[in-house]
Amino acid sequence: MAELKNRSAYFEFAIEDKYIAGLVLTGTEIKSIREGRVSFNDSFCYFSKGELYVKSLHIAEYSHGTYANHDPMRERKLLLQKKELKKMEKRMQERGYTIVPLRIFMTEKGLAKMEIGLGKGKKLHDKRDSIKAREVDRELRRNYKI
Repeated sequence: MAELKNRSAYFEFAIEDKYIAGLVLTGTEIKSIREGRVSFNDSFCYFSKGELYVKSLHIAEYSHGTYANHDPMRERKLLLQKKELKKMEKRMQERGYTIVPLRIFMTEKGLAKMEIGLGKGKKLHDKRDSIKAREVDRELRRNYKI
């Protein structure tokens, strides 16, 4: 299975730190992730009682699921070491920092992991700089066949 990326995260946020977190999932959720049926639209992470959760991550219902199918928009707990959680929570107290999901991937053991990024929201002029850099890079690739 290919990894699922949140492409808009790098456009909307200036990512400073990245962490790999485990996900607490149900059986039908992991099957939907393997099918690639995940949407990152407006998803974000928050702290509650010292634990990290991801909110607004849409994992579509499993097509062959029965009464045991999951709620697509439920909040899911992220698993990190206490040291990492404390470090992130301290950074979150600073103004403007947020934690966003960057990608979901499967390990060799078949476990679903989420890469999360700690970053600040970009302003409009920062987004324009990103667009300009992308267009310059695209132009160089086109002209020099890189």
